[in-house]
Amino acid sequence: MKPLRLTLAALFTAALCLAGGFVQAGALNDYAENKVVDALLRGQSLGAPATMYIGLATDTCTDSGAGTEPSGNAYARVAVTSSLANWAGTQSAGSTAASSGSGGTTSNNNAITWTASSGAWGNLQSVRWYDAASAGNSWICINLTSALNVSGSGFTVSFSAGQLTFQIDN
Repeated sequence: MKPLRLTLAALFTAALCLAGGFVQAGALNDYAENKVVDALLRGQSLGAPATMYIGLATDTCTDSGAGTEPSGNAYARVAVTSSLANWAGTQSAGSTAASSGSGGTTSNNNAITWTASSGAWGNLQSVRWYDAASAGNSWICINLTSALNVSGSGFTVSFSAGQLTFQIDN
């Protein structure tokens, strides 16, 4: 299956082909929107994190919510360093050069994989970018079009290279 490519899009898969779903129609959260406005128009530092922590949540996106993540059972956010090597330039998937494209879209250049679950994580409904390994601020949220039920041990949730995409509206 190909990922949906809307404002934000990704293909969300579980190991062993047990389940899967798409995510779509997400947005920058209020926190990120305020940071961008202050940086672009008000002369403030953006304070963009050097590392983003990709998390899963059992609730759907809200502009102001931080999300309800699974607790225990080997769940932890996945750290992805903000770099040209880890996120594609806007000119093409897999690019490691500075962005020069016109589509405003980036995607992961490497697989993003969670440790296998050691128990239930629940019904996953969204994917979020945070600025800390725990707590912190949610910057981006995208909803799954169908929930992924991590109902016990042995589930490995993963985004293959190029499958997790983010587009700045252009």
